Amino acid sequence: MRYKFNEIFRENPDGTLTPKITINVGGTATFGSGVTFSPGVSFSRVNFFDYRGLDIEAEEKKGVLVIKGFYQNE
Repeated sequence: MRYKFNEIFRENPDGTLTPKITINVGGTATFGSGVTFSPGVSFSRVNFFDYRGLDIEAEEKKGVLVIKGFYQNE
């Protein structure tokens, strides 16, 4: 299913990102809403700041949104 970036992530006043729901990246790393991502930090080779504003391909499994990829701007 296709999601907008801001449906999944909140941009904080300090420039960091926080997931709004529990997400899984790369099948190995799972993060909840208490986690904050800073620019330049990668998880499972994904730096979310590189994809800010792009749509996300994801699938919900047992209450966790599994991120499968990102759509490029057309």
